[in-house]
Amino acid sequence: MSENTIYALSTVFGKSGVAVIRISGPQALDAVKLMTNINIDKIQPRYAYFSALHDINNTQNLDNSLVLYFKAPFSFTGEDIVEFQTHGSKAVIASVMDNLGKIEGFRLAEPGEYSKRAFYNGKMDLTEAEGLADLIDSETSEQQKYAMRQMEGGLKNLYEGWRQDLIKVLAHLEAFIDFPDEDIPSSVMSDMKNTVFKLENEVESHLNGDSIGERLREGFRVVIVGAPNAGKSSLLNAIVNRNAAIVSDIAGTTRDAVDVHLDLNGYPVMFTDTAGLRETEEEIEKLGIDIAYSKIDDADLVICLFDASVDSVQIFDKIRKSIKNKSLFVANKKDKLTKEQCSNIEKSGCLIISAKEKEGVDKLLNEIGKQIKERFTSNSNLLITRRRYREALKDVSDNLQAFGFNKEIELTAEDVRLAARALGKITGRIEVDDILDKIFGDFCIGK
Repeated sequence: MSENTIYALSTVFGKSGVAVIRISGPQALDAVKLMTNINIDKIQPRYAYFSALHDINNTQNLDNSLVLYFKAPFSFTGEDIVEFQTHGSKAVIASVMDNLGKIEGFRLAEPGEYSKRAFYNGKMDLTEAEGLADLIDSETSEQQKYAMRQMEGGLKNLYEGWRQDLIKVLAHLEAFIDFPDEDIPSSVMSDMKNTVFKLENEVESHLNGDSIGERLREGFRVVIVGAPNAGKSSLLNAIVNRNAAIVSDIAGTTRDAVDVHLDLNGYPVMFTDTAGLRETEEEIEKLGIDIAYSKIDDADLVICLFDASVDSVQIFDKIRKSIKNKSLFVANKKDKLTKEQCSNIEKSGCLIISAKEKEGVDKLLNEIGKQIKERFTSNSNLLITRRRYREALKDVSDNLQAFGFNKEIELTAEDVRLAARALGKITGRIEVDDILDKIFGDFCIGK
């Protein structure tokens, strides 16, 4: 790590009641010495001091500030940290930052550099750092909850526990490699087999979370499909309470997919309106229909919407097999149906709504929210939140499946070694320099 002392604005730039300017590094106290009247020889960690804040030449007062000092290693970064809590005017922020930049050995922090230093100083592992990034980016209550769980070490403890179990197995194997004349006792061999078999099952169970963690970060994909004029655009507008899509009686109006994001009971959901599914020779409309089918393939839930005044649910027979585990059949235009027709449709297992009158839309949203929640409760509370975790865990699973004593013991040990290494890549234990810049580069400056 750089020996420079870094500084950055840790709150949003602009007019506000308070701005927090954070300084981290071996010379952090120099800022207190040069810009305040506080005696740094007597300053106590974790105490708040109120002081005038002046330029480094002590010729002009810049503001009155709260000053806090966090002594290494008991700080976020593991280094000495000083915080200036000033008034949040642009002029104050600019003048304080300008003066910090004039102190020898000080430089402006890069995006994510505080968290990167915390990682290098052993204050957090990569899963905790990425949990922090998710917390900063969280927009819904469920995103916040799961980000907090990861930031507090939930995934780290799981993966590091698995890694430690594999290291114990590897230690036994290497001992027998070093002493080839000794036979492996059957009880020790049995223990190793049981440990690896147990871990293999746990990893597989963890992997079978159906990308639910990634969906929590990116949004659940709910795609609305149906024939032209079924009311798909009207339904999307009713769901989001605004005109997100063009509504027209002309068949084929929607040519492309229209995405709208919504917070549904704390879960991030992306609703997609698609082109009407039908046979057509019109090139642009055909492209829209192709896009609709690709959206169906990627969807977590497909709302199959039909105009109940002219069609029945049988129009979806061609695609029913491909979406049977992620479909919700909805009859639209209830306002044009008799009570008897409505009753028969409900008996067939379809929800019935009127997108135009916004009748039944709340019930539909409740059902969507229920299905999303059920997918969470059916999975572990510790979710795979990133693609790189999933790829590494697949490597773990493959190597554990290859484990066995029906080959040279050196090859058996290598299976375990590779599995442990893959887990280490997730937490940052080994071979992660190539991904550090990508991970921490996505943080905001000041964190």
